[in-house]
Amino acid sequence: MKKSPNKTPINRYATWKYVVLIITLMIMSLSAIPSLYGENAALHINHSDTQTIDATDVARLLHTADISTLAISQEDTNLVVVLDDDSQQSAAKSIVEQSLASDSTVALAMEPAAPDWLTSMGFKPIKLGLDLRGGVQFLLDVDMAPVYAAHRQMIIDDVGQEVRGARGRQVDQRVEISFRDSQDLPKAEAFIKASFPDWQMSKKANILVLNQRADALELLRSTTVQQNLQIMRSRIEHLGITEASVQRQGENRIRIELPGVQDPAAAKHVIGATASLSFHALVEPRSAVSLSIADDNGMPISIDRKAILGGEHIIDARASLGEMGIAEVNLSLDSVGGQKMSQFSRANIGQPMATVYNEFIQNHDGASIQESKVISVATIQAQLGSRFRITGAGNLAEAQQLALLLSAGSLTAPVTIVEERTIGPSLGAENVKNGFAALALGLALTLSFIALWYRRLGWVANAALCFNLVMLLGLIALIPRAVLTMPGIAGLVLTVGMAVDTNVLIFERVKDKMKQGYSFAQSINSGFDSAFASIWDANLTTMIVAIALYSIGNGPIQGFALTLGLGLLTSMFTGIFLSRAIINLIWGRDKRRMVKI
Repeated sequence: MKKSPNKTPINRYATWKYVVLIITLMIMSLSAIPSLYGENAALHINHSDTQTIDATDVARLLHTADISTLAISQEDTNLVVVLDDDSQQSAAKSIVEQSLASDSTVALAMEPAAPDWLTSMGFKPIKLGLDLRGGVQFLLDVDMAPVYAAHRQMIIDDVGQEVRGARGRQVDQRVEISFRDSQDLPKAEAFIKASFPDWQMSKKANILVLNQRADALELLRSTTVQQNLQIMRSRIEHLGITEASVQRQGENRIRIELPGVQDPAAAKHVIGATASLSFHALVEPRSAVSLSIADDNGMPISIDRKAILGGEHIIDARASLGEMGIAEVNLSLDSVGGQKMSQFSRANIGQPMATVYNEFIQNHDGASIQESKVISVATIQAQLGSRFRITGAGNLAEAQQLALLLSAGSLTAPVTIVEERTIGPSLGAENVKNGFAALALGLALTLSFIALWYRRLGWVANAALCFNLVMLLGLIALIPRAVLTMPGIAGLVLTVGMAVDTNVLIFERVKDKMKQGYSFAQSINSGFDSAFASIWDANLTTMIVAIALYSIGNGPIQGFALTLGLGLLTSMFTGIFLSRAIINLIWGRDKRRMVKI
């Protein structure tokens, strides 16, 4: 008996595939729509525990200053003020801050202009980068020389305390420790090997020469830059800038982008500041561990070189006026800092303790040097814990500035602003207009060519291309930390061209099969199947490049790599899955059976 041919219809999709396709397109379309509406400048006002501010009062305050608002609403504990003019955001922030208590905050933000029903579903517009929104960019250089010097001094002090009579000094990048008695050398060597294994030792008579290993220096540099990076992010959060970008660039540099900031003076002052506090016991002058630092009156104060604790243990600082009208800073320490302060104060009740203000400045040669002064010397009256207050920081404004820096963290190494670039809001808007004009032109030319060259299949490719762009915008909006930049728009334009390649490969295979005498339905089925391997290989190699660019690049390069990589995913989805689904719906009812080709 003759075997019957395979009766499975070609060019058919299962129902679940259409369901997945429709749901995906709906989600991506909803995610892309808010980007069409854009964003409005806004203020987020966080009330203090002792003061509340009414929406009517804010509206009246801003109206008096000729600043118009679109909406004022209450969100949890925040009051959200949406402004009509983006250029008035900084002025509105200054006006509102003047009427608030010192522990209240006003943050610059952007609120979606899309309808409430869209935002309530969690869909938000694409975040725009500095070059598209306008703002300011800082490039900071982390000076490692003081950090290396501090580590060299630390080993000198520790060896001096362990071995009496040892005297150390820093010579270039090494440490030389001399001993009065050569019998102290073995003890010092054993101590250094146990406590400082990253240091290499060599002997020269009664002198130990110490050099820190290269890998230890590299680890110290990487750790220090990373710590400064985290502190910068904390400082910017305290400034009330919600959409800033802080990234490492190269070995010793940090790049900070503040979109929407129109007056960078305040940000520059806080970002570049290196203020910190440390607490020291008073010791006899000219002792082995003493360090002489002047107070506000120029009088020298002899303190212990080794601090009881430093600013890294301060987790919160708030400025206020004391009972006598004197500005003070209330400090909160972490558990380690609280334990150190508690142990020291318990053992030294009735003894003085100095609070030292430290700041790095640049000398005439451009090198960072530390300036320190004693801002207060107080007698310990009782055991202190994790919360206490200090005075001597100046007036209330100076105390507030110090509190901000302390609560946001003290830098582990001084930084220098080596580059500052400001982009106005009008220039950012022009970049958006020009970028999307280029995208529209490239899309129009591509759609026209495909429609004319491939005729009926060309219209399918055009539909897939339009959906690809919608899906790409929706996907960028869904990714939490994704930011669209000018190079990112260039990636969108490139994606349009690359997305067409998928359909070109498929349709050329279809045309080849039709020339060989196969039916239209059979040619479509074979064209999609045979082109898949080539499409996968081409997109995979480009995806590897996009991942590499995103991993080692920064800023604009990452923006380009992001849109390129996501565009590859969406173009494969629409070019293979969506195009095939449309073709199946239109021409998939051909009853002819599959034959061997």
